[in-house]
Order: sequence, then structure tokens, then C-alpha cells
Amino acid sequence: MRKKVKISLKMLVLWLLNVPFVSGFAQNEKSKPSIKFGLLLHTYVSSQQNGFGSSNYDDSYDSWNTNFNLYRARIMSETHLTDKDYVFLETELTTSLGSSSDKAASIKILDASYSHKFSDYFQLTAGKMLASYNRNGLQTANTLMVNDFTYYQYPYNMSKEGPLQNDVGRDIGVDLEGSVFKDKLCYRLGAFSGRRDFENEDNAPLRTIGRLTYNFLDIDKYSGTNLSEGKTLTLGAGFDTQGTYVAYGTDLYFDYPLFSIGSLTLNTAWSHISGGNDLDESYSFASMIPTQTTQLLELGYYIKSLKLQPWIRYEKQDIDSQSNQIGNMTKSDFDKLYSGKVLGCGINYFFNGYKTNLKLSYVSMKKGVTMTSGEIENKTCGQVWMQLQFCIF
Repeated sequence: MRKKVKISLKMLVLWLLNVPFVSGFAQNEKSKPSIKFGLLLHTYVSSQQNGFGSSNYDDSYDSWNTNFNLYRARIMSETHLTDKDYVFLETELTTSLGSSSDKAASIKILDASYSHKFSDYFQLTAGKMLASYNRNGLQTANTLMVNDFTYYQYPYNMSKEGPLQNDVGRDIGVDLEGSVFKDKLCYRLGAFSGRRDFENEDNAPLRTIGRLTYNFLDIDKYSGTNLSEGKTLTLGAGFDTQGTYVAYGTDLYFDYPLFSIGSLTLNTAWSHISGGNDLDESYSFASMIPTQTTQLLELGYYIKSLKLQPWIRYEKQDIDSQSNQIGNMTKSDFDKLYSGKVLGCGINYFFNGYKTNLKLSYVSMKKGVTMTSGEIENKTCGQVWMQLQFCIF
């Protein structure tokens, strides 16, 4: 009898340890690998004042300039090796192609990640991927409601020359995500390479990003607008840190049918960002990222019968620098120079949903500018943008 008990316990332990893998293997044997390809093109014509986004004043600052641009040209591939294993690859142009004499660009790897889903509670992703603590930084370019991503939600996360040494919001690392309570409560927790180059320092700490969301209605698919499909109310909060750098914030996304003709979309966010105030720390961002808060509001209404969506947009970057972040400048000049505000409005024509659409927008940006006299003044410049999207995936 004792021998039978020992065998039963051993079998039970082995079963508990291996049941997720055994059951997955059995399913994976029956499933066949599948692959599909996609394409995203964003091309636009814009007319904007030369000083739009610039911090230095000259004689041509207020003049308008018109450009044609191939902004995005992405090739995407999605491979399901099994029902639990997933590979995503995405390429991008190395630079936006505009009206200059140089019309050439090469291709780079934008995303390259492998995911394994152990269960609904736990999925592991490794490789190069979007890395953000806020919702806007995790959205895809083809489902945006407004003309483009925000200016201030993750302003140090865009290029290899930036403080976090990223590539268009992507970083290399490992990300864990999952959900509980029937997909109502979702989490993400990742470790990424972040900045690797610090003066006289090696073996920099990893960048850590976490995010928690709660879906009160449908599961949030991180689109900019639902186009009257589904009901979404999602509250999120997250953090991002490495060395002395820390960012945290909260965001709210609401998309709901309002009246019989269409649906309302609301996207709001708030963040606090700082590089710290200690220049002597081994891994200091104090001289690279000033202390600040950012705000975002996007509001639109989709009219189903007309396939039109007017929208408005508000953003603010409010710099509140600390003593070791301003160099030789005064605090008032530094804060005025690097703070900014964006107001915009536009209308979208989704004549084929997210596959093909046209967006017309006007955006004004108010920011600090160094005048020829050396004084810092607030200047406002405008931009008109008409963009055509083609996406198949």
C-alpha cells in the first residue's frame, strides 16, 4: 500500500510541474505554423512656419514652408509558430523622406520580438519592442485618432542620441504581461537596456518599466479610436526608472457610443518626469532630463454615416527645473525655454477604416525661443498637415 502511495505522489508532482507544458505540447503538435505580412504607409504634405519646434530665432522664423514627406514605410510580419508562440518583425525607414534633394533612405529593424504565452495570467516577450509606462507610448501608428503621436508624453524616448538611447520608443529587453479577473486587471513589467553610456561608469543598471490597467468595460486594444466598435473605459498607471531618472503617470481612455449617429473618444494623460538633482551619482540623468509634468487631452467624435471624425488636442510640458539641471542659466529662463504647449484640431475621413484614411489637421506650438538679443521669449508657430494612410495587415 505504501509503495502505491509513493508512486501516486510522484505522479501527482510530475503532473503538477508539467501539465502546462504537456497540454501545450499536445495542442502545439496539432497546430500548424502560420505567417502573414503587412504594410503601413504614411505620406503627407505639410505647410508650417520655419520656427515650428525650434528654440532659436532668426529672420525666417515666421515664414511658411511647404514639404511633401514619406513619413512611414513599414513592412510587418506576424508568425504564429504554435498557438502559444508568436514572433513579430517590423521594419522602418531610417529617416523620413521629404522635399530635399536627398530622396534616399535605408531600412532598419524597428521591432523584433518573440512571445510565449504560458497562460492568460503570464506571457513573456523578449527582443526589441515598444517600451513605455503610458498608453500613448504603447499605441500603434496605424490606429491613432489625431495626426501623430504626442510631443510630450515620452519626450526622451525617441532616438539613440536621446537620454534613454531608444529608437522611436523602442528598447531591447524582456517584458512580462498578463491579466486576471477575466481580463479586467492587466499588468506589464519589463527590464530594458536603457542608457548604456555614462561617463566613467560601466555596468549601468537596467531600465525598469511597469504598468497596471483596469478595464471597466471591453478590453482595451490600445487603439486611438474604436470607430464605434465596442465600449471602452480603461484607467491606467505606470512608472519608468533607471539610475536617477524616474517617470510616473496615469491615463484614462474612454470610447463609447453617444447618440445614434456615432461615438465619443476621450484620451487623457498626466506624467511627472525627472532626471534627479545629483550630478555626482554614478548613473545620473540630472543634466539630461529636467523635472517636469506633462498633460494630454484628445477628444473626438466619430460620425458613422459620414465616416468623419473631428477632433481637438491639447498638450503641455511644464518644466520645473532643479538647481543641478539648469547649467549656467537662471531657473526662470531655463523653464521658459524648455516648456511648451500644443493646441490642435483636425478632421479624419476613414473611408476604409484603418486600412485607408485621410487626416487634415492644424497644430500650433507655443514654446520658449532664444531671440537674437539673447533674451528668452514665448513664440507660437503653426503647422497644417494632410496625411494619407494605407495599411494592410
